[in-house]
Amino acid sequence: MFNVSPLMIPVVPFGIIFGVLAIDLGLNAYTTMGMSIIIFGGASQIIFLQLFSAGASSLIILSSVGAVNSRHLLYGAVLSEHLSDLRLFWKIILSYFLVDQAFAVSHDYLKKSKDKNRYFHLFGAGATCWIIWQITTFLGIILGSIVPDKLGLTFAIPLTFLALLVNDFRKLINVLVIIVSGFIATYGYEIIPFKAYVIVSALAGLFVAYILTKLIEKKNG
Repeated sequence: MFNVSPLMIPVVPFGIIFGVLAIDLGLNAYTTMGMSIIIFGGASQIIFLQLFSAGASSLIILSSVGAVNSRHLLYGAVLSEHLSDLRLFWKIILSYFLVDQAFAVSHDYLKKSKDKNRYFHLFGAGATCWIIWQITTFLGIILGSIVPDKLGLTFAIPLTFLALLVNDFRKLINVLVIIVSGFIATYGYEIIPFKAYVIVSALAGLFVAYILTKLIEKKNG
């Protein structure tokens, strides 16, 4: 719990922003809390709100949320060698709590520890994040119900993602991928059918990253 505490600092405003935006976009308190409990993923929930407010179809919303959450498959693959001896019950529980912050603090611990109960480290980190996320979502719901609509708090969506991308600006390849994805998402918002601009821009970013990585490997090789 204490190891993951510093990573909870940015989670607090993120959760509050989500709660406020959900109410601002017309969701009720029960639906908002239900989303935080079921999806339990900040970026995915913000994208859900953005696509929902834009009138995207259910298929596009589910596909986009699934694409954003696909990174958790990589987390699971990395940790599987340390947790392969667990019962299915605990695997299901841990997969639910396997969020970015929990993976960040538990990965090294699981590699080094030989304790048979070491998986409780991952459970504790994920549960801590879950509690903070639910509390801050609830606070956002309360604030969202009293904040005037004319303030237009939807501007917080791009600001939140810009904050998440700050560390990626240190490498040129990351900046190029961000520019390509952002360009396609911005100009494809109106012209890409079925509001699939999130999926198309993400796939384009992955393609550019793959090409650039291969070019760098060829140059260094």
